[in-house]
Amino acid sequence: MSLLLNPTSLFSLESYAHAALFKGCSYAWEPLGKILNYLSMQKLGIIDVAIADGVILMDQDQISIGSGTVIEPGVMIQGPCIIGKGCFIRHGAYIRGGAVIGDHCVIGHDTEVKHSIFLNHAAAPHFNYVGDSIIGNRANLGAGVKCANVRLDRGEVIIKLEGKVFKTGLKKCGALIGDGAQLGCNCVTNPGTVIAKQGICFPCQNVGGYIEKQEILS
Repeated sequence: MSLLLNPTSLFSLESYAHAALFKGCSYAWEPLGKILNYLSMQKLGIIDVAIADGVILMDQDQISIGSGTVIEPGVMIQGPCIIGKGCFIRHGAYIRGGAVIGDHCVIGHDTEVKHSIFLNHAAAPHFNYVGDSIIGNRANLGAGVKCANVRLDRGEVIIKLEGKVFKTGLKKCGALIGDGAQLGCNCVTNPGTVIAKQGICFPCQNVGGYIEKQEILS
């Protein structure tokens, strides 16, 4: 076990409404395997905002949306999912099943989110793909950032760190992006990428492995 891969090394959970997803997890990817079961135990179908014409809600009884959230026309949301308070879901966004979105998050134009966790103030605001990933508090994905979640050989996603190989047990695992991390425009994260708190990746990079705290890749 590496403490660098523990959820508490990447994410602050004190103010996160869905911190229970991380309870008992030794590794930061483990909550991904708990999303659907967690959602099945929630009281869904509570929508505390007006839904504009042109918004498509599939399985509406499996969707919850918190107060103060803005859902622009042209958005498609598929349950089961939870979207927190004060979020901004922009035109053309596609939120697929299995999404747990915290408070004050941004999911932008032509961004697709699938089976992923957003902590508070996380942002994927422009042309992003976020699959089977966890985006930390105040982490930001620049325009065009893609979080790839499947190996080309369709094998188990592994993470290499400190000369050791950590098996995730997952065929689909995208990026684990720590609090405050920043990814520049058009970066691509390979399956199983881990970015520590405050990590910075300059634009147009292919990123993989473990990126150290406050490390700048350029």
